[in-house]
Amino acid sequence: MKKTLIHGLSLLLLGLLVVSCGRKTERSSTTNWKYNDQKWGGFEKLDYEGQATGPNLVMIEGGTFTQGLTDQDVTFEWNNVPRRVTVSSFYMDETEVANIDYREYLFWVLNAWGSTYP
Repeated sequence: MKKTLIHGLSLLLLGLLVVSCGRKTERSSTTNWKYNDQKWGGFEKLDYEGQATGPNLVMIEGGTFTQGLTDQDVTFEWNNVPRRVTVSSFYMDETEVANIDYREYLFWVLNAWGSTYP
């Protein structure tokens, strides 16, 4: 009796496992329509393939750090409360450009092209 019960439960679990591994189609959480189905208008959901890195850009890895006072505050002013900050990864140009250099460039563009610059 005990073996029959164990065999029956194991077959039931195996059947549930096989059924749950079937091909699933993605559906919208808002409308419950299937993506990429002509019957529902053919709304396409494409896989994101990433973005090509621009020329002369360097990847800056993100991370977390503690911003603010990390040592003991002897004066108890608490004007610089520590916070945990997360910075996302981003790209930065490998060439440093100061604000004055960029303003000179804009001035040159205005003088060279005037109002005809697209």
